[in-house]
Amino acid sequence: MSPNPSFLTEILLEEYTYHLPEEHIAVFPVEPRDQSRLLVYNKGNITHTNFYKVTDFLPEGTLLVFNDTKVIPARLYFRRDTGALIEIFLLQPQNHSQTAHEAMRQTGSCAWQCMIGNKKRWKEGEALKVLLAVSVTESIAVEAVLIDVTQNLVRFSWSPAELPFSEVLAKLGEIPLPPYLNRKASKKDEETYQTVYSRNEGAVAAPTAGLHFTDVVFAELKAKGIETEFITLHVGAGTFQPIKEKNVWQHPMHVEQIVFTKASLEKFLQKPESIFVVGTTSMRSMESLYWYGVKLLRQETTTFFIEKVYPYQVNGQLPTVSESFQAIYEYMQQHNLEEILGETQILIVPGYQFRVCKGLITNYHQPGSTLILLVAAFVGQDWKRIYQDALSNGYRFLSYGDSSVLIPG
Repeated sequence: MSPNPSFLTEILLEEYTYHLPEEHIAVFPVEPRDQSRLLVYNKGNITHTNFYKVTDFLPEGTLLVFNDTKVIPARLYFRRDTGALIEIFLLQPQNHSQTAHEAMRQTGSCAWQCMIGNKKRWKEGEALKVLLAVSVTESIAVEAVLIDVTQNLVRFSWSPAELPFSEVLAKLGEIPLPPYLNRKASKKDEETYQTVYSRNEGAVAAPTAGLHFTDVVFAELKAKGIETEFITLHVGAGTFQPIKEKNVWQHPMHVEQIVFTKASLEKFLQKPESIFVVGTTSMRSMESLYWYGVKLLRQETTTFFIEKVYPYQVNGQLPTVSESFQAIYEYMQQHNLEEILGETQILIVPGYQFRVCKGLITNYHQPGSTLILLVAAFVGQDWKRIYQDALSNGYRFLSYGDSSVLIPG
């Protein structure tokens, strides 16, 4: 399929940019987390408050869906014998049929696709080694070999071999803060750049909408009768990839891994019309789940992969959310699956018709990004008014910034 199929109406990037003064970029988070500011957009009306009051603005009966991915220390440094510094940034496990959190439990060795800094200095097949001191008497020896220079595949091996890769990374790696923060990660970021509910390791960027939630907020959600559910999308580095093409459809959208459990499907089927999502990653996951059900019902494939423009090219009558989710649930039952692993490349832009999500909790995103396009698709042209209002009222932007609740009319 061409990058800009003829059935797609041209979308110009210049219409989805805005001026973001540097002083509005939050370099450090607010503490405590739930003291951040909150803009509530509800069917055209805007209210300003603080995040710890978020439950006051969620309709009773809401099912709130979170992304429980956990950020890994994905930035690694090795030195060649010549002294040249090689930076390795983990992207995804070589084995795509394996979840990233399973890959983190591998022992002895594993292979990952990576971004490589100073790559021209590193020869294919060359081993880079580092010795990590754990204590006075213990150490971990780690070796990295570039096994495929074209695919940027790196094989890691370590001793003691019985250690899981997650423990090796905890000693070797660095939390990969977004590049626009322009600072090195500190020890404090290991805590603040994770959600309090993070569980499944594998993301190289945080699902930042969830950074504002605290145990106190979760207790208030429960008290109000707002149910919660967790899915997993391992956020990739592509989330920060700027759109460089004038026509948005020509942007090479990144692919991210998603995991849903059968128990989650059961919960979604109980409240298919009351789903709010925390973050753009949760939104992409839930909308992708719907389209997977469409594929099953149409008997197109049983492979869970949602292509970039698939939702825009499906013709004919479409199933309800319940029908789509039921198809997935029945498929899992037939094949004795407790969880289902998929990948999504979905590009949500103005013109997309949302099937699942009724509300979105999200931060403020970079100008001209795929995330701004998603917000614009959800609330329409009012995205400009929302962002201008936030800027005028001194809100803090991007990953460590303030939050919003968006409920379209």
